[in-house]
Amino acid sequence: MTRAEEAELTRRAGGGAAGRDDPWDGRVVSPLADGEERVIEGALRPKRLDDFVGQPRVREQLNLLLRSALRRGRPPDHVLLSGPPGLGKTTIAMIIAAELGAPLRPTSGPAIERAGDLAAVLSTLQEGEVLFIDEIHRLARPAEEMLYLAMEDFRVDIIVGKGPGATAIPLDIAPFTLVGATTRAGLLPAPLRDRFGFTGHLDLYQPEELGVIVRRSAGLLGVKIEDGGVDELARRSRGTPRIANRLLRRVRDYAEVRADGVVTKELTRTALELYEVDELGLDRLDRAVLDALIRRFGGGPVGLSTLAVAVGEEAETVEVVAEPFLVRHGMLARTPRGRVATRAGWEHLGLTPPASLDLPGTLFD
Repeated sequence: MTRAEEAELTRRAGGGAAGRDDPWDGRVVSPLADGEERVIEGALRPKRLDDFVGQPRVREQLNLLLRSALRRGRPPDHVLLSGPPGLGKTTIAMIIAAELGAPLRPTSGPAIERAGDLAAVLSTLQEGEVLFIDEIHRLARPAEEMLYLAMEDFRVDIIVGKGPGATAIPLDIAPFTLVGATTRAGLLPAPLRDRFGFTGHLDLYQPEELGVIVRRSAGLLGVKIEDGGVDELARRSRGTPRIANRLLRRVRDYAEVRADGVVTKELTRTALELYEVDELGLDRLDRAVLDALIRRFGGGPVGLSTLAVAVGEEAETVEVVAEPFLVRHGMLARTPRGRVATRAGWEHLGLTPPASLDLPGTLFD
């Protein structure tokens, strides 16, 4: 794909995706995406289940679900996909519709503010259509309650009037398949979660799987990349395909402007140093949090608000954006007393951890 084709994709889509209001934080290693990037992602997504890389257990389970539904000639059970952003939940929803040969109706939880908004969508669905609700845990409560009946009985009750004189008019809707996606499955109420016949959790990808994705994306983007460049990108992508594709495009830019256009291992390292992405995928904010915790507060424990002030960020930004990756990699721990740096965190900054971390009975014993 050429730059002109990327620009044309963005222009046709108006620079954004309907119903998506997640704020992109602007970091090159952010698992979120802005509207323009979502358009480019669409050109890189696999279209069939056989082409989808990673998540082998979920892929096999979905294959059985879809094949069984096609043999019966009935819509499959409703599907709930959970996991961190950027792992392919939207891609899987599109693949489900493609495998069923059915239209896909995408929307998002925040876009459905009232029960009437959901009723308008449900009443216009065709038989067998796939309704995709991203961030389904953010549905308004009235819409959520309407969805219960629609998922079970393919019916919605339209309320006419207000107060004691209000009347519920039942409206049958065409059988459909709901695909819900959430990054916070714990916020889904049990009645809604129990109505999904299939639940799949997406995990972070292994570097080998990300390497396959980088090669495929490089081919679609027309980027010449060597094995060393593939491995380096895969290792620094934080287990997330969206980040891998973004880093590939940034390294491509560097290769075109500062070199001969070929992405090598050394060029990838140099380019990612410019973008402040280190060997494990930590960026400036991640290292700032770790550095403040260790150098200013002796490794902790320290409160979240104090740590946020030390790095010049909002407490929510530190908690939601930086901490999850540091915790997953065992560099930081959340304790009742505050945030504490682990041995791995000290060593990543090239510092010698205190001997107290190795004493029996300590936090990490």
